Amino acid sequence: MLFHNKLIAWYLQNKRYLPWRETKNPYAIWLSEIILQQTRVAQGLPYFEAFLTTYPTVFDLADAKEDDIMRLWQGLGYYSRARNLHATAKKIAYERNGVFPDNYKDLLTLKGVGEYTAAAIASIAFDQIVPVVDGNVFRVLARIYGITSDISASSTKKEFQLLASELISPNEPATFNQAIMDFGAIQCTPKSPLCHNCPFTNDCVAFQTNQIENLPVKLGKVKVKKRYLDFFIFLDNNKKTLIEQRTQKDIWQQLYQFPIVDRFVDNKIDVHSILQDKYPSIKYENITLLNTEHIIHILSHQKLHIHFWLINTSENIDKGTYWKDLNNFGFPIVIHNFINSLNLKHLTKQ
Repeated sequence: MLFHNKLIAWYLQNKRYLPWRETKNPYAIWLSEIILQQTRVAQGLPYFEAFLTTYPTVFDLADAKEDDIMRLWQGLGYYSRARNLHATAKKIAYERNGVFPDNYKDLLTLKGVGEYTAAAIASIAFDQIVPVVDGNVFRVLARIYGITSDISASSTKKEFQLLASELISPNEPATFNQAIMDFGAIQCTPKSPLCHNCPFTNDCVAFQTNQIENLPVKLGKVKVKKRYLDFFIFLDNNKKTLIEQRTQKDIWQQLYQFPIVDRFVDNKIDVHSILQDKYPSIKYENITLLNTEHIIHILSHQKLHIHFWLINTSENIDKGTYWKDLNNFGFPIVIHNFINSLNLKHLTKQ
C-alpha cells in the first residue's frame, strides 16, 4: 500500500474535529494557520473562534483597530503574528477586494505567510499539490524513513520537502497534509509515540532499529538569554495607575506594560533613585515589592525574571489610567495574569 493511502486511511479513523477543516474559505483557513504558528491546537482553538466571531470577514479584520486585535491576541505570544495578521488583512481587503491568492507562490508574498503556511492554505483551500513541512513532518518522515540529517540545518528542509513532494497524494493533497499533521500530533509524538498500534510499524526504520528517541536529529540548540524586568505599579487614591505602550521592535511590541527597568544583568536596582530620576513629579509615600521571588516567564529565546513594585502616592496621577479600565488594553499575558491576581482594595490601603 502506498504511503499516502496508508496515512489517509489512518486519518479517516483518527482525525480530530477542527472547525477550520469544515470549510474551504481561505480566510478562515489562513486565520487558523496564523494562530497555530508556534501554538498548540488546544490553546489556539478558542482564539480562532473568538477572532472569527469578532471579525467574520477579512474586511472586518482589516477595519479593526490594532489595539483591539492585540488585546484579542493576548496570551498567544509571538505578537508579531498579530501585527502581520492585520497587515495582510488590509492588503487582501483593500488591494485585492477580499480575494486571497489561490496558489502557493502568490500566498508566499503575504506578510506572515511562510512556506508551511502557504502550503497549508494552498492545499486545503485550493487543492494545490504542495506538501506541508514542519516539526511534525520532520519527525514522522525521519522516523519512518530513518533520516539522520540534522533538521536544524537549512539544507535538510529541502531534503524533507523533496521526500514529502514524492509522498503526497496527487488526488487528495488537502487530506494528506492534514493527515500528516494529525499523525505527528496524535500518533508519532515527540515522546512516547504510540508505536504499538501504528500502521507503519513494519515500515518504520526507527522502530525496527530501536532509534525512536534519537530521531529526528537536531544538533543546533537555541541559546536562551536571561532578562530581568522590574515593573513599577504606581497607584493613587483615585485608583489610577501609569501604563505605557511598547513601541520598539522587541518582545511584546505594541502591547502595554507598567513603567519598567529592563536589563540582561541580574543587578539589584535602587528603586528610590530611579523614581527620583525618572518620575520626579510623582511624590510617592511607600514602595512595596509585591513578589519576593521572581516570576519566571519563558519565551523562545529569553527567560524573563520579573519583579512587580507597588508605588503608592496620594497625589493624583494626571495622565494615569483607571485600574478598572486596564482590561481595555492588551498586556503580555504574564502582566495580565498578575493584574488579575492583585487585590486592589488591599493595595490602596498600604
